[in-house]
Amino acid sequence: MKQGSIPPQRARVQSSPLDLQGLLQQFQPHDGQSDEYPTGAIVSFSGLVRDFNERPEVTALTLEHYPGMTEKVLHQLLLEAQTRWQLQDALVVHRVGRMLPGDTIVFVAVASSHRKDAFAACEYIMDMLKTRAPFWKKEETGNDSYWVDARESDAEAAAAWLKDHDGH
Repeated sequence: MKQGSIPPQRARVQSSPLDLQGLLQQFQPHDGQSDEYPTGAIVSFSGLVRDFNERPEVTALTLEHYPGMTEKVLHQLLLEAQTRWQLQDALVVHRVGRMLPGDTIVFVAVASSHRKDAFAACEYIMDMLKTRAPFWKKEETGNDSYWVDARESDAEAAAAWLKDHDGH
């Protein structure tokens, strides 16, 4: 796969539950077996809804997004990762709507010739997704619900990647 050639459909947002086993089986780097850069590693990450966050006993999470814009941001993150590391392919699928603790909220997979590139790219995509993708989270606890603010630790993680890349 040429640099910058990850197709837009590799970044998706859906309201239906994520089928992790199906996503893993479907993630076959579409050009990863070239003689120049054969696939040597596939790294995946699955994020789950927790039953705690800013408050204990989270009973549900509702995630809203800006359709069209969210997918563009996710795709841009995949392309950025591809410019930083030698990747054959990448995929990000994010869920929106109401979810319960234990439900899968996000899936990221990355294929590379080398495991270090694959791990780093997967972590980069998640760290940047947390700060740049237009998602809004509302948590429910018992009879209460509240919108979740952006976390400073997420901003720091994203800033560290930019600092590393820009050398500042």
